[in-house]
Formats: sequence, C-alpha cells, structure tokens
Amino acid sequence: MLPQHLKQIRVLMLNDKQNLERTLFRLEQGFELQFRLGPSLQGKKVMVHTNYPLEGQLFDRNNFRVLPWTYPTGKEEDSDKFCSLDLKLAGSYQYYFGYRIGGGYIVVDPVLRVGADDHTLPLDCITIQTYLSKCLGHLDDWPDRLRVAKESGYNMIHFTPVQTLGESRSCYSLADQLSVNPEFSPAGRSYDWTDVGGLVEKLKTEWDMLCITDVVYNHTAANSVWIREHPECGYNLVNSPHLRPAWVLDRALWHLTTRVAEGRYKAKGLPADITTESHLNAVRSVMWQDVFPQIKLWEFYQVKVDSAVEEFRTLLQNGVKTGGQTGLRIIQDPQYRRYDSGSTARAVNCLIGNIVYERLAEHGPRLGPVTRTNPMVTRYFTFPYQDMTLDQEMQLLDQPDKMCHFLAHNGWVMGDDPLRNFAEPGSNVYIRRELIAWGDSVKLRYGNTPDDCPYLWDHMKKYTQITAKYFHGVRLDNCHSTPLHVAEFMLDVARTVRPDLYVVAELFTGSEELDNVFVTKLGITSLIREAMSAGDSHEEGRLVYRYGGEPVGAFVQPSLRPLTPSIAHAMFLDVTHDNECPIQLRSAFDALPSSAIVAMACCATGSTRGYDELVPHQISVVKEERFYPKWNPSAVPSSPGEVSSCTGIVAGKRAVNKLHQELAAQGFTQVYVDQVDADIVAVTRHCPSTHQSVVTVSRTAFWDPKTHQYSTSVPPMFIPGKIEEVVLEARMVERSTGKYKKDENYINGMPEYTVEMKEHISVDESTVMKKAGVTSKGRSEFVHEITFQKLTPGSIIAFRVSLDPKAQKLVGLLRYYLSQFSPKYRRGSVADENPPDALKKPLAQLMSKLTLADMNVLLFCCDTEEKEEGGGCYSIPGWETLKYAGLQGLMSVFADVRPNNDLGHPLCANLRDGDWLIDFVANRLMHREGPLAEVGRWLAAMFNFLKHMPRYLIPCYFDAILVSTYTTALDATYKLMSSFVQNGSTFVRHLALGSVQMCSVGRFPALPPVSAQLDDVPYRISPITGQKEQCCASLAAGLPHFSAGIFRCWGRDTFIALRGLLLLTGRHVEARNIILAFAGTLRHGLIPNLLGEGRCARYNCRDAVWWWLQCIQDYTTQVPRGHEILSCPVTRMYPTDDCEPCKPGEVEQPLYDVIHEALRRHLEGISFRERNAGPKIDMKMRDEGFSVVARVDPATGFVSGGNRFNCGTWMDKMGESERARNKGMPATPRDGAAVEIVGLSKSAVRWVVELHAKGLFPYDGVKLHRDGKEVFISYSQWNEQLSQSFEAGFWVSGDPDDPDEKHPELVHKKGIYKDSYGASSPWCDYQLRPNFTVAMVVAPELFTVERAWNALEIAGKKLLGPLGMKTLDPDDLVYCGVYDNALDNDNYNVARGFNYHQGPEWLWPVGYFLRAKLYFAKKLGEDTYTKTVTLVKNVLSQHYTHLERSPWKGLPELTNENGQHCPFSCETQAWSLATVLEVLYDL
Repeated sequence: MLPQHLKQIRVLMLNDKQNLERTLFRLEQGFELQFRLGPSLQGKKVMVHTNYPLEGQLFDRNNFRVLPWTYPTGKEEDSDKFCSLDLKLAGSYQYYFGYRIGGGYIVVDPVLRVGADDHTLPLDCITIQTYLSKCLGHLDDWPDRLRVAKESGYNMIHFTPVQTLGESRSCYSLADQLSVNPEFSPAGRSYDWTDVGGLVEKLKTEWDMLCITDVVYNHTAANSVWIREHPECGYNLVNSPHLRPAWVLDRALWHLTTRVAEGRYKAKGLPADITTESHLNAVRSVMWQDVFPQIKLWEFYQVKVDSAVEEFRTLLQNGVKTGGQTGLRIIQDPQYRRYDSGSTARAVNCLIGNIVYERLAEHGPRLGPVTRTNPMVTRYFTFPYQDMTLDQEMQLLDQPDKMCHFLAHNGWVMGDDPLRNFAEPGSNVYIRRELIAWGDSVKLRYGNTPDDCPYLWDHMKKYTQITAKYFHGVRLDNCHSTPLHVAEFMLDVARTVRPDLYVVAELFTGSEELDNVFVTKLGITSLIREAMSAGDSHEEGRLVYRYGGEPVGAFVQPSLRPLTPSIAHAMFLDVTHDNECPIQLRSAFDALPSSAIVAMACCATGSTRGYDELVPHQISVVKEERFYPKWNPSAVPSSPGEVSSCTGIVAGKRAVNKLHQELAAQGFTQVYVDQVDADIVAVTRHCPSTHQSVVTVSRTAFWDPKTHQYSTSVPPMFIPGKIEEVVLEARMVERSTGKYKKDENYINGMPEYTVEMKEHISVDESTVMKKAGVTSKGRSEFVHEITFQKLTPGSIIAFRVSLDPKAQKLVGLLRYYLSQFSPKYRRGSVADENPPDALKKPLAQLMSKLTLADMNVLLFCCDTEEKEEGGGCYSIPGWETLKYAGLQGLMSVFADVRPNNDLGHPLCANLRDGDWLIDFVANRLMHREGPLAEVGRWLAAMFNFLKHMPRYLIPCYFDAILVSTYTTALDATYKLMSSFVQNGSTFVRHLALGSVQMCSVGRFPALPPVSAQLDDVPYRISPITGQKEQCCASLAAGLPHFSAGIFRCWGRDTFIALRGLLLLTGRHVEARNIILAFAGTLRHGLIPNLLGEGRCARYNCRDAVWWWLQCIQDYTTQVPRGHEILSCPVTRMYPTDDCEPCKPGEVEQPLYDVIHEALRRHLEGISFRERNAGPKIDMKMRDEGFSVVARVDPATGFVSGGNRFNCGTWMDKMGESERARNKGMPATPRDGAAVEIVGLSKSAVRWVVELHAKGLFPYDGVKLHRDGKEVFISYSQWNEQLSQSFEAGFWVSGDPDDPDEKHPELVHKKGIYKDSYGASSPWCDYQLRPNFTVAMVVAPELFTVERAWNALEIAGKKLLGPLGMKTLDPDDLVYCGVYDNALDNDNYNVARGFNYHQGPEWLWPVGYFLRAKLYFAKKLGEDTYTKTVTLVKNVLSQHYTHLERSPWKGLPELTNENGQHCPFSCETQAWSLATVLEVLYDL
C-alpha cells in the first residue's frame, strides 16, 4: 500500500442529472477513485452504485453494489464525505447514483508485462508492427519472419486472424473461428492452438515482445460450414422479412449482370465494358424501364386485396373466433406511405456511384468489363443454389426452408450512425443499396441477448476464450459496426480469461464523443490513429501534440486532484494495413522522417510490415498471397526473400523505435512541436524531473525530391541548454542496387533506397548540422544556435540536450529542498553540501513561530491594506492586479492555471520575462520583523535557485515553491486554532481562514488601547513614532471596501462576526481584546458603529451595543473560565457623555460596570444630537437624522428608538440621489422596536439575570426616576415583561378579530413575525424581512414553536436565495433585487442604490435563518429535524462551492436577485463567513 502522499487519488464530483456516459475517464491500476457530492446533491441522501467487483469476486456487468461513504472528520459532513474504489482490475466499469439520476463509466488501463522476469511494458512504450498472418507461411518459419520486427526495434506484434480463412482469402473473412489455419502446418504436421500459444510465449519471454490478434465479431465467411447449419445466426429472409424487397432487387441486379456480360444490352447502349457517361445513362434507363417494372417492389408495401378478402371470407364462413387476438395483421407504415419510391431512386444513384468507383475512377480498382467474376455490383445476399431464372427465384420466397439460406452480407455504410445496426428493421440500407458490401462475409445476427441466438453467442464466446488464452491483447476489427452489447459481453468473457487484456480498436465514427461511447463501454485501451490522415507535415506534427504528453515546463500536479476527462490513449501508426501505400501517396524519401515524427509521440506507436522495407504498393489483405522475407543479418539489399539492417529504413526504424521506448520508460512526458518551416518538424520530448530533452528534427518529403523543388535554405534552430550528443542522424539516400522489381514469391521492397545513419556521436562529428555557437540569454540561459548543412528532404537528426551545468546543479538543489514537502521531487535532486543559513531549518519549523496575525500578512492583505504599509498588490501587466499581496493572491490564479497547464497565461509570461514577482513575494516579508522576515529569507533563498534556471522552467518551479509554502502555512495556521477547526471539514477550515483574512494588525492601530493591567496584550515598536504601542488585531468588515483606515472597523459588523471568526476558531485573546477595546468607547450607553479608533466614532446605531452584549455572553459560555472577562478592567475613553477622550488607563472600571451602564442608560432613555452634526460627518443626512433616540418602552419592555430620517440598524442605506429626490431619506429607517434588537435585548437581560443568580454580576436591576418618582426596575422583571409582550406585539395572525392586531388592514402576509413594532410608517412593521430569525436564535424562548416554524417556512419560500436572503418580500411593491449604486435616475426606489436592503440577497442572515430552522426543527421531532439537516446541507453546498471558486477565498456581502454577482458588493465579508461557520458549528 502506497503512503497517502504518493498514492494517486482522483476525485469525481457527482452532480444532479449529470450523465457522463459519453465522457472518457481513464485511470491506472493502483489509483484510488473518490466519488464526492457536488453542490446539487449535498444534503440529499445519495447512494453510489458500481459494478466494479469486490476484491476476490468476479466481474459481472449487471451486478451493482452500493459503495459505503467515508467521513474523514468522523461527522456526516457532505462537503468532505466520499466513497472510493481502489482500482486493481483493468476494464470498463459503470457507476450511477440516486435512481440513475446520473452516472457514467471509468476505464482502467491494463498492466502489460514482458520478459522472463515479467517486467512492466508501459503503454506509451509500445511499438507495434502488423503482420498479415497468411503471409507468414508455416509456423516453423514464423520466428525467422517475425525476427524482422524484433531487429527493427518493435516490442509488440499484431497478427491478423490466425484462424481458417474463407474462400475469398481475405484476412478478415473467417471460415472457422475455432481452428488454427491449416496452412500454417507443413505436410505431416497439424499445428493447433497450443503450438501458436507456445510461439507467443517464446516471443514474450525470450524476445520481450507481446502479441495481439484481431477478433472479428461482425461477420463470418460466406462458406463457413456452421452458418449453413445455423442460418439463424445471420440476417435471412425468414428472421428478417424486412430484407425481402432488398433481396429481390439484389437478385434482379445479378441477372442484369449476367445479361450485360453476355452483351444482351449492347443494343440499348450498355456494353459489358462500361467506360463513358452515356453507358451510365444506359444503366439508369435499363433500371427504370426493365428492372423495376419486372420486380414490382411496391407490392411488398401493399395489401394483396384479393387474397386478403378471400382469407377474411374463409374466416367468417368457418365462424372462427379470434378470442380478442387480431386474426389478420396489416402492418401499417407510420407515415401512411405505401411505398417509398425515393428508395429506388437512391438505389439507382448508389449503383451508378459504385460503377463509377470500380470501373471509371482514376483512384479506383478499374475492374474492366462486367463478368460473373467481376459483377456490375457486389452481391448483398448469399445464393447457395444452382442458377435459375429470376421468376423461379421469386418462387423461393414462399419456401422458408430455402429462404433461411439467403443471408445478408456485411459491409460498411458511409456516414451511418455507428450505434444503429443497419441490418435491423427500420433501416433502408439494403434496399437503397447504400452498403459497401463485403461479398465474402455474412453479417451475424446476435439479437439482444444470448437467448435470441444461443448457438452464435456460444460459438463466439469459445472463439473469444481461445483468443484471450493465447494472445496478450485483441484488436476489435470494425469496432464501430460491432453491436455494443455483443462486444461488451465478449470482452467481459476475454477479461475473465486474461484480466490485463490489451484492447485496441479502430473507430471511424467521425466524432470523439461517439468514439467515447465505444471506448468507455468496452474499456478500449488504445485507439488506432493514422499518420496517413495528415495531408502535410504541419498536420502530422499537430497529431503528435494531440495524442499525448504535457507541454514542456508543465506544472507539477498534486497527487489528489479532480478526475478530468481525457482523450482515448492513442496507438499512432505511420501506416496501417488498411492505408494506401505512403510511397505512392507521398514519396519513398518520406518513410524515415514521418516514422521519426510518429516515434516522438508520447503514446503507443507502430507500423505495418512492408513500410520499413519500402514496399511500393499496398499489401492487400484479400489478394496478397506471397510470403514476408526472413531475417538474415548478412542479406544483400537485392535479395527479395531476406531482410537485414541495410534493407529500406530498417536501421533507422530500429533507432527511432528504441528512442521511443527509452523516452517513455524514462519519463520524458512533456512534448513540444515546432513547425520550423513547411517541411521541417522539430519535436521535443522533455523529462520534468531530470530536465533532459531529446529534440528530433525531421525534414519530411511528402513530394518526391526528384520532381518537387524543395528550398535549399534551412532556417537555423535555437536550442536552450547544452547539447550532450547527437543521438542519431539519418538520411534517405539512393544506392546502385538496381530498380525495384516485384517478386513472385516474396513481398519485397525497393532496394534502391537506404538509410545513411550515425548514432551517439558528438556535435562535431555530425554531417547533418553544425553548431554555430553558444549565446547567453540572461544570466542563466545558454542557447545553442544550430545551422544545418545536409538536412535534405528525407533526413532526421535527434540530439540530447541537458540544462547548462550550473542550472542543472541548481535545479537539483531546488528539488532537494522541495523534497521535504513531497517525495516526487527526489528524482533529479542533489543534496546541498553547504546550505545557506536561511535554508538550514525546515520551513515547518519557521512557520511554527508565526502568529495568526503574521499569517494574515503571509497569506492575505488586500490592496488597500498593503498600501497602508507603503506597497500594494502585485499587478500583472496586460492582465489584472492580484486580489492579495500574500500567497493566496497567487494561489487563486494558479488554481486555474495549474490544472490546465495554461503556460500562456499572463502570470506565467510575467514570471518568464523577469524576476519582479519572485522578488515581490520574498521582499514584502523580509521588510517585516521577526519570524515573518525569516520566512521571507527562506523564500528568497529558494527563489535564488530559480533565477539561474532557464526561464521556461520558472513558472512550474515557482508554483512548486508556492504550493509547498502555502500548504505548510495552512498546516501551521490550523494548529493555532480550536479543535472545531483542526478536526473540522474542508468547508470548516476554508471558512476559518476567513478569520485570518479579516483579523489583522495594520500599520496604524484600528482599536483604542485596552487596559495595561491585562495579560497577553501584544505590543510592538510603532513604525511611525518609534514608541512602544499596543498592536491588538481588529476585524475588517469586508474586503476590499472595508479593510483599512477609518472604514475598517464597525461595531455592528465586528460583533455579528466575532463569535464565528474568533470564538469558534479558538482566538479567545483577540476576541477579549476587541470586546474590551469597544467597551472603552461606550458613550451615551451605546457602542459606536463606525469606530474611527474611538476618536472619530459615530454613535448613530441602536443595535451595535446589543450585538456587543451578545458577544460578551457568547464569550462567557464559549471560552473556558470565560466569566472572568466580566471582571477585566476597561479603560474608558468617555467616562461621561460630553468629556474629551481620556488617556489610556486614566479611568478604568470592570467590564460588568460598563455592561450595567449600557442597560441602565437604555432604561433611563437615550436622547442626544451627534457631535459635529452636519456635512462634516455626513454629507447626505438631513438635519433631523442627527438626533439619536433609544429607550425601553415601559408598556412592552421593547427597546425602541430612531426616527424616519435616520437608520439605526444594519439596514442603513441613506438616499444619495438629488435627481430622484431621495437624498437624506433612509430607505429602511426601521424606527420603533426592530425585531432583532428586541431579541438581542431579551437575550442580554436573561443572561444578566442568570449571572446575578450565580454571583457573577453584582447588579440585579436599575433605579430610575419616572414621573418624578424613584422606581426600581429589576432585570428579572424586564426579562419577564419581554416574554409576555413579544408575540402579542410581533406575531401577525391574520385574524381580523385578533385583539393584539392594531392594523389588520396592513396585513400583507399572515403567519409571520413583524419586522418592527411601532414604526412611524405603520406599514413598515408588516414587511416580511429576514431579521426575525436573529431573535429566534438568540432568544428562542420568545417564540411559540409552531408559529416560529410557520414563519420560517414562509421565509424559506419567499426570501431564501442561492447564497443569501432577500432583504424584502418579493411581493412587496418596492422590492427590487438588483443593487446598482452607480445608477442615478428618476426612480426614487432605486436611484443611487436606494434599494440596498429592499431585495438584494444578503448572506449573513442566511446563517441565522438556518440556525433557527435547526433549533425549532429539533423541537418538532426527529423526522422534521432530519429533513431540515438535509435542507441546511443543500443550502450550504452553494456557499462551499462559491468559497472554493472565489479568488478572494471568501463569501460576498450580498448578491443580486437569484444569486447573481453584484459588482458593488464586498467580495468577502466578515459576517458572511462567520454566520455560515456558526451553522456548521450547530450542525
């Protein structure tokens, strides 16, 4: 078992209704495949089914099992849970999930083994050569003939079928699938499968060669004995009556052939030798005037009226009762057409097309006159009887015992749907003559299951078992027209015999998506790809790039990563046995360069026997009967029956095959193709661990150099690095051995051409090129300029290139230091004898000294924060500025660049162009003090290695250093956090990083000082004054808009976010300091909204003080010995309302006194006018808005206040548009008693009552002067009053007779809670908004469970969006869900973003909504709670997805309606992150 960091794990995200059956996922044995839930499935009960068998069990395609879920955190976390497969078996496996709501296939590659020691042969090492088995002679002669493949450097042989052939002698028309071709046995011997298997085994163990052969499932030879005995195995006129018209037409065409051959149509202008257009016209007229009238095809499509009526009459007379069954069947055409005359017209056109190709076309076979041997067209059906007239043949249609032997031939149909069987009902291929028929082969009819044709399935099963037993792999002949279910069944049988079966196929579907259907369902390992499909060298080079490898300088991918779709593994052949002869299509000179280009492809490659020997014609699979020459190392070129290394390009092919295998075995996985000029292609293969390259330059000769004028000037090439050697150089040359003459007995090639070759020579010894010199490009890049002197058409040169020695050493050292993070860097690493001081300690040790405030600098800091320090985020020229100056800014970009190897990205270009970014990353840290500077120096030392490497390598190694630093920093970060985070899911950890993102210490302290008597208060020397000062971390409200300066800290935002971001993450000291710093700014009984360091504070919000009190309560319950905070000293800035700010420590009092003061002041009533009221502090507010009022209503106990000119809650948008006349008017004043403030105040009062009872809070109430009398109001009395008043004041029953309902006429939605009580505009009370959910979470005791649930259900239906909650009921007249702060128009309700809280979907209320749902669901029982957990997980999955994808790694402040991005929103907001984290904590 591999250690986890080395194991390759691929993750497949499952999404609702995602059907990936046409997507190819390729995996290797030893990989682990994990299935995880995508956002659309999280929260749902999903089961993943697969037919991948349990260990020790046999594979059964139809046997599916459920995979168990693994929970890494031990909790049922949908964001992290996975089920997995350890892949140890090759083949195609299916998965689906839910009730087949989605699914697909995975293909696991086989592991091929060769040699006596069974060593692995990687798929990309394969070099295969095809042999026509019938040309190998007796089995005893095979080793001598096959030795040519071994000596030419091939390691796999493809045999065409070795079974008994049919009459036609086609390699693919088999008379008996179960017996070895008797021709392979010499006189007196009878070789069988054991002998063939023995030879295959010898090749494997002694020659290190594997063998594969074809399986042909589509057809059998027309003369197969078994098809005569079992005609049901083919498409005959009994089991396929729809073919009868086509058979009649086929027989008519045969009789037409015989008459034309006999010259009986000469008078009509149709001779036997068809050579002109007029002859073709004569064919047309004969068809229409003679043939079709004679055979009356339309009768097949009509009811025979006389016989049908007679049959009906007989039935009536006999009184036959059908018992409800239909007696007479009339098969009605669905389109109500009697006869498709278009089929006959199409048949004539196809007939003419066939004649043109076979007899007139230049590129066709030119068959000559029509004869019985060469008929006008190939027959579509077998006819195993003596000649008779057409009329006599028609009589046979009434004789089933005869009809069953008229079997349809197989063939192919141009442009047909490969997933449709062209012989089945519904297809018109045979009647329309669209089939290009193979007249020697009968198409096999399997039906849908083995029960439909038991003999055929059993026969082919035996055939498959024999093949899999004796061969290492199969080539699926004509795969695209093999019925898929048949191929699936047979390959399952084959893999039972040989689990690591290598499956190769040729597919001509015309579409990669359709190819994938076959590849995924059948588990095809390699698809045959043809170099001959390239029309020029440029296209040939493109195919090399297409079929394998990564780009040079590709990024190092993590071992655990998403499973991405791939293209089928290629078997790239310079020529296949089906291709036309390349010497005829191109030139003999092209044989070597084109095969060198193919050999440089990072996939399986190969050829066909005859190509290397320069056979100047196609070797026909049907007609060729000569034998292949044997290997004789001393054979002379002119010897037709022997081959040696001086024959054709054999020596060159051996060298390029050897190079191909070496490159694949040694990990040269990166590919670069350079089109040097119209004929020259340079292919680079690069090893990403040693950084060696092999560059092969091939000058193709698609046109014969004797007749085509090639350019005499060859452009120079510039090779980065040091050329170690010329691996090989070779040229096609002519020699005087006489011209080619076709031998009668042997398949001989052209002796007049050979290869002039040198291997492993120095540059100085090369005759093809000369080195012009070395140029230095920057301090690290040495480039060799090469000029060519003899790179003639038909020549190649390959050289091995390594980095400049200094760069090579530095890469080795860098890999050595990177190997502390991952063993994948060990290969190519060199230990450092004299490590620089900065690198002597492991990075993890340096990171362990950083605080979470340091981590903020290392990982985050947006542009405004960084500018405060005198810098800014890095701007990439021609692109954009990074989101953060810290590592996350780069990691977010690389997250998109890395998986796609997008080396053309502007970030990569910037890294290649200069060291600016490298220096930026290290220098910003080195300018800091302490441990951060040490990390900066560590990075600078690592980057120093980078600066001396070739520039093309810098992006991948920069990323490697970055990933290593970032992951180490995250590990260190989580160690400083609570167990909730350390043991939490990925989602929890991502959200917890929001704490690091938002909580920082800037250049200027954002918080006023806390008491010097406190322990654990951080200090520093001020970078501005040089004096010692406190440096407590503060919380930013959101990035980038509220991150620095006066707008960084807000009382309300801080305390809504504090529990989630600081208390739950374990940052208790920071939380304490923030609570006490804000306590020091209490004035008028309020906590400031905009803090402004306390000196510029604005006390214009009614809710911040209650959020502050809630956080103190949370602190006392969440933190061990948290109640001690109540006695902590608070250094008061404003001990009285109107005093000047006091110096730190001048006035101090315990926190419980400050809490009591806040409650007392509310009970007394707060009323004041803001200091400096007017445009100086607020440009937009009207004068009346500067008056602040907050008090406790004696009748209800509700905290009330505000007026219609100010907004004292979080919905605080002030109108800004003079044009729309909303300037100075709040959009949502929410005056009166806002529901969340009532809930928060109830929570606070209940808490102090409990504290007092425990002796932790010295006050039990407040003495007041009311109506001239001193009265005492106890906190328990206030608490009780709120309990009694709340539902009476806030519940909207919808009952017109409800005595508590003051304005029944304003009720818009019933069964909800009001948003406020006693607003100056009473209709505002009745608006549906999400604020009541806050009260439900902090003071659930105020609510009746059933009422609460009803209100939550309505809010869920009306307000819940993909990420946030609508801030207003969409049924409200002023609802508008799109916030546009830049829009200034005449619309009062939207101008200048007036609708900020009138519809747009804010994220932080979602947290409270979901927490309330969970709380009350639990009260309603297990079933409701389970359903609610599902809903919560489903909602949160959207937040997880957003968080993962966001370059800011955060959750936004708000979205526009239906979750659309809002450009005016903060991209990451503290309270959004915090409240979602609180939901996960509750879960």
